[in-house]
Amino acid sequence: MAADEEGTLAGLKSHRRELVDPKIKEHRGRIIKTTGDGMLVEFASVVDAVRCAIDVQRGMAVRNQEVVPDRRIEFRVGINIGDVIVDGDDIYGDGVNIAARLENIAELGGVCVSATVRDHVLDKLGFAFDDLGDQNVKNIPRPVRVYRVQFGDDQTNHVVSSQPASQRIVSVAPRLSIVVLPLTNIGGDPEQEYFVDGVTESLTTDLSRISGSFVIGRNTAFTYKGKAVDLKQVGNELGVRYVLEGSVQRGGNRLRVNIQLIDAESGKHLWAERFDKPLADLFDMQDEIVAHLANQLGTELVAAEARRSERAPQPDSMDLYFQGLASVNRGLTPEYMAQARGFFERALALDPSNIEALVGTAMVDSLVGGSFFVDDRAARFAAAETTLIKALSLAPNHAIAHYLLGFVQISTNRAGQGIAECERALALDRNLAGAHAEIGLAKYNIGRAEETEAHIREALRLSPRDTSAYAWKAFAGYAKLYLEEAAAWLHRAIETNRSYSLQHFALACALAHLGQLDDARAAVQAGLALNPTFTLRRFRAGTSSNNPTFLAQRERIYDGMRKAGVPEG
Repeated sequence: MAADEEGTLAGLKSHRRELVDPKIKEHRGRIIKTTGDGMLVEFASVVDAVRCAIDVQRGMAVRNQEVVPDRRIEFRVGINIGDVIVDGDDIYGDGVNIAARLENIAELGGVCVSATVRDHVLDKLGFAFDDLGDQNVKNIPRPVRVYRVQFGDDQTNHVVSSQPASQRIVSVAPRLSIVVLPLTNIGGDPEQEYFVDGVTESLTTDLSRISGSFVIGRNTAFTYKGKAVDLKQVGNELGVRYVLEGSVQRGGNRLRVNIQLIDAESGKHLWAERFDKPLADLFDMQDEIVAHLANQLGTELVAAEARRSERAPQPDSMDLYFQGLASVNRGLTPEYMAQARGFFERALALDPSNIEALVGTAMVDSLVGGSFFVDDRAARFAAAETTLIKALSLAPNHAIAHYLLGFVQISTNRAGQGIAECERALALDRNLAGAHAEIGLAKYNIGRAEETEAHIREALRLSPRDTSAYAWKAFAGYAKLYLEEAAAWLHRAIETNRSYSLQHFALACALAHLGQLDDARAAVQAGLALNPTFTLRRFRAGTSSNNPTFLAQRERIYDGMRKAGVPEG
C-alpha cells in the first residue's frame, strides 16, 4: 500500500474512533454498514440524525485546521426519511438511495437533506437551510427537493483552505461549545509543567461528559500553549461560545489555581474561581481541583445558555431545556419546580426525542416528591421512575438518569437498588457529586445513619458550591437528628440556601429537642412560608424505609416537629 494510502487509512480510523463513532452512539444511531470511506447509519429520530451530522462535520473542521489542504479528510453527509426494506442486518430501498444521492450533492464538509427532513427539523433545531431546488437523481423516478444545512463557516459549512485561521468566522457556534486553553504555569517551574498540563487535559475530558457539550480536543487546544491570544479570535477560529483560561501558581507549601470563563462572542467574563490549597499529593490534588471546577462549570454553562435562550425570538427544544434546568438550579421551591416543568414540557412538545428534557421532567417529579410538596408522593415517584426507565432504554449510559433513578428507589424503600444505581452513575461520571450524597441518604434509610456524613463530605469535596449542596447538608442534619450536632449541619444548610423548606422543619425538630422552643417555632414558620401545605401527617406518610432503626429514629423526628409546632394535618 502506498504511503499516502496508509496515512489516509490511519486517519480515517482515527476520525472514526475519536469522533464519528462516538457521535453516532451519542445520538442513538446504528451503523448498518461501511463501504470503504463511507457508511450507512440508521437513526430512530431525524433530529438526532441531523444533530449527529452537524457535530461530526464541526468536529472534522476543527481536526482539519492543522492539516495541510491536500492531506485533509473531509466528509459529505446526506440525510433522508423514508421507508426501507430490512434484509437481515442490512437495509435498502428508495429511502436509502435518496440519502446516498444527497450525499453526492453535498459539498465537502457539508450536509444536504431532503425536503421531508427539513420540514421535520425546521422548528426544532437552530439552523437555516439553503434551498437547492428540485434535483434529478439516479434511479429515482421523480425530482427530489434538496436543502443544504447552514451551520458553519460562510455558506458552505467547511473550512476554506485558502483562508487563514485568523479570518475564519463561524456564524453559529454550537451550544455548550468550549475550549479549555492550556493553563499558564506562573513561575515557569518545569517540574510543575506536567501537573499544569494534566489539569488542562482532565478538565477537557470531564467537561466533555456534560450532556450536549461540544469540547475542543486537547491537541487543538494545546496549539495555543505559551501564546498571547485574543479570546474572541480564538472563539471565532474554533467555532465555540466559551473559552476557559487560567493559571497555576505554586508558592511555598501552597498551590493556587485561578480559572476564568469567557464569553467568546463578547469577551465578557462570565465566572471566575480560585482554588487555594496546601500542597499534598499532586495527583490527588489534580483530581480534586478538576472535579470541583467541572461541577461548578457545568452549572455556570447551563446558566449562560439559559440567558442566551431567553433572548431567542423563537426558542427551540434545547433552548427551553436549558431554561428548565436553570429553573431547577435556582432552588427547590414549588414555584421553581412548576417553572421548570413548563419549560421541559414545551421542549418535548417541540422535540419528543429530546432525552435531556425527558430526564428533566423526571427530575422535577422526583424533587417534588422528595421535598414533600404534595400529599401523593408515590404518584410523583412512580411517574419519575416510568420516565427514567424510558430515557435509559434510549440512552443506557445517561449518568444523571441513573442517579435520579437511584434517588427514586432510595425514596421508595429500595435503598439497595438505589445505591447500585448511584454507583452506576458514578462509574459513568466520577464527578457526579449528588450520587455520593444520595448514597449517604440511603445509609440513613437503612439504619446506618452514622455512615451518612462521610458520603456527604465526599459530595461536598467534589462540588462544594453545588446548587444542591444545601440539600446534602440537610441530609446530614436529618441523619444526626438524634444527636446534638444536627443543628450545626442544618444551620450550614440554611446558610447555603434558605429556600429548601425541609431543612427548616428539621432544624425546628433539632432545636425543640435542645429545649430552644422559641427558635424552633420560628424555624417552623420559615418552613411554612416556603411550603404552606406541609404537615406532620404528610411527612409521616412519606416514610421511605421500613428499617426498624430508621423508624425508631423517625419517631424522634416526629416528636421534635410536634413540639416545635409543625401542623398535624
